[in-house]
Amino acid sequence: MKNLMIICLSLFMMGSLVAQEESKGQFTTKGEYDPAARKVLDQLKAKYDTFKALEVDVTLKIEIPESDVQIQKGKMVQTGDKYRIEMGDNIILSDGETVWTIMKDAEEVQITDAEPLEDEEESIMMSPKDLMGIYENGEYVYALTNEVRREGKLLQQIEFKPIDPDSEYFKIRINVDKKNQIIDSIKIFSKDGSRYTLTIDDFSPNKIYETKYFKFSDELCEGCSLEDLRF
Repeated sequence: MKNLMIICLSLFMMGSLVAQEESKGQFTTKGEYDPAARKVLDQLKAKYDTFKALEVDVTLKIEIPESDVQIQKGKMVQTGDKYRIEMGDNIILSDGETVWTIMKDAEEVQITDAEPLEDEEESIMMSPKDLMGIYENGEYVYALTNEVRREGKLLQQIEFKPIDPDSEYFKIRINVDKKNQIIDSIKIFSKDGSRYTLTIDDFSPNKIYETKYFKFSDELCEGCSLEDLRF
């Protein structure tokens, strides 16, 4: 999975855990969900839908078996169908019609159409808005499992499990700030033992961005080759 296309969260279990055992393990069939989790997600989505634009600063933690842990700082911006994701030296841009994936280390820019990708993980994580809709597509069962207290915040923990047995990951965990009703963090658990964790460090809604902020320009990757993968 490409690091830039992953939205994950770090899970800090240093506060008290209030386990809700009645929600665990009961939901295994397509269309099933925990009503308590659905209520939280509906409220969360309703709030995010009011934002005309959203900018978040993030910390990404990548844990791959037999490899050193990687920590990257990044930023994600979205307004409507347009988005910009910066992680390390890499950038993904979309103006709603075209996606530019800028890989500075490889001195390459891949150009694709802005449409759902075939790969399950990339299609969910490519655009920030897609995360908010995963609970509505019927491909996951989910439940409110814990409440986690961290750094003075009470976080509601919701776990998603894919129905598809061939999924490359077996669980997504989202922490929601109960008081402010915003996403605090997200974590993806891959079947190969990898863990991808993203924590939202700062949250700024309704800023104004020019259209060119979401389009590729040569100064973003000077000397890079352009690979047009559109049909």
